[in-house]
Amino acid sequence: MIDETGAMSGDMNVQLREIMCLPAETEWIEFKEAKNNYDFDKIGKYFSALSNEANLNEKPAGWLIFGVTDKLPREIIGSNYRLTPSGLDRLKEEIARHTNHQMTCSAIHELMIDGKRVIMFEIPPAARGIPTTWKSVAYGRIHESLGPLGLHEIEVIRRQAPLDDWSAKVCEGATLADLDPEAIAFAREKYKEKHQEFASEVDEWDNISFLARAHVCRQGRITNAAIVLLGKSEAAHLLSPAIAHITWVLRDKDEVEIDYAHFELPLILAVDKIFSKIRNLTVRHISGETLFPLEVTQYDPWVVREALHNCIAHQDYPQSARITVTERPDSLMFTNRGDFIPGTVQSVIERDVPPDQYRNPFLAGAMVELKMIDTIGSGIKRMFRIQRDRNFPMPDYDLGETGVVKVTIPGRVIDERYTRMLIKRKDLTLMDVITLDKIQKGYSITPEERTGLRKKKLIEGRHPNLYVSESVAAETDTRADYIRKRSFDRAHFKSLVVAYLKAYHEANRAEIEDLLLDKVSDALNEEQKHHFIRDLLQEMRKDGTIMPIGRTKAAKWVLVPDQVHDA
Repeated sequence: MIDETGAMSGDMNVQLREIMCLPAETEWIEFKEAKNNYDFDKIGKYFSALSNEANLNEKPAGWLIFGVTDKLPREIIGSNYRLTPSGLDRLKEEIARHTNHQMTCSAIHELMIDGKRVIMFEIPPAARGIPTTWKSVAYGRIHESLGPLGLHEIEVIRRQAPLDDWSAKVCEGATLADLDPEAIAFAREKYKEKHQEFASEVDEWDNISFLARAHVCRQGRITNAAIVLLGKSEAAHLLSPAIAHITWVLRDKDEVEIDYAHFELPLILAVDKIFSKIRNLTVRHISGETLFPLEVTQYDPWVVREALHNCIAHQDYPQSARITVTERPDSLMFTNRGDFIPGTVQSVIERDVPPDQYRNPFLAGAMVELKMIDTIGSGIKRMFRIQRDRNFPMPDYDLGETGVVKVTIPGRVIDERYTRMLIKRKDLTLMDVITLDKIQKGYSITPEERTGLRKKKLIEGRHPNLYVSESVAAETDTRADYIRKRSFDRAHFKSLVVAYLKAYHEANRAEIEDLLLDKVSDALNEEQKHHFIRDLLQEMRKDGTIMPIGRTKAAKWVLVPDQVHDA
């Protein structure tokens, strides 16, 4: 929100003066002259860094201030950054696209001081337990330097566990009679698998003793976690207004719902019932031992159960929302409510110590005892490794919607070149594979990721139109496909346009697209092909080859007089 009232501006004037008097090494405040323009990516990195530093220094906000010099004594010099009426509001939306959970400014304060414009970006501190990231990287500051947040600082934020563990609370009115005998029996068997040293004794324990050993109950009292995992279906009202349901939905290729089922308490028994609903079809697939196709199932059973168990462990139950499993012809999507506690998937994959934070620590602890999730919390990383070992695409984590985590497990090969490359290149790191997986799915990657893949000669093409390099394509018997994907030289397309205009004298945009679309590289999707042609025409206009007649989409393109004369 941009300040418009004089009273508010007056208050902000005072706050600005106070901030200007702070020491130069204040980590949660940054001053920039930014007289006209400022690099957008750099702004995003500062948003991440100042948000994290505000959290670490227990400040109510971080501040990025344009129009003030950085060196002491600070001086107001003014800034013309984004002068248009909607420019700053659009910036908030643009920032949100690249931060986790769509974090952006709490407010943008635009002040006029002695005729000089100052912009104060008020940045909220990182949420408890979740560092703020920019393009999946958490940034921080050491005095005036900007860089990735240190691992120890990430740990400090991550260990800011929520103060209130809903799962550990006693479920008022619940008794042992509200627990399902079949679920308890199943839990005993899982406990024996986890604690084989007690296997011969478990059956001798009464239910209360067993539930205490399994960390499901507290001091003989039934907890919310006990009802979630072991409760009878008719005991669901005891959790109200929270709910613990899972819904499976089957959709066809046109997103039409063709079947569904609801699964209630106890959730410990619901997982296998849901798995039996999933059409885990057998597909012909290339294995790692031979280039001849073998028959394999679309989904690894462990990966499916792990995804479901993670939903159960991390669900924000008081939001009164269901966990959902959406089955499509070529994928499974698991959705649960609650922010992604580690912040980014990259931080989970790259860390030497797997994540151990849960929204519901008591529930998670019980699930560990009942062998539903790993003690060390390495399930996410193992999901990626299993998909890699099966030569399947990587899991997709969609964290774009605030307070919702969506995980998609692909059940088919997307790009056979990628699959063949995994077969041949067993030396690739897991992060290499994840980045190449982004490329096969058409996702953007960071400059650092591009550099890393180029050094290993794994990719070619100009950003954002990247594809498997010739050396890898040749190594995996896909040279013909590589040549088909590779773009012609831009001069070739320009010569086609010139030849067309020499023959027919003029052409609108649609006619030029008809000429070129089927010739542009198959490495581009339809939208990218249209952008390529648009940029090509603008490039030819700038170099004096062609010119438009008219200014609308219906404008005609013609050769400039010199080009016509050359004909």
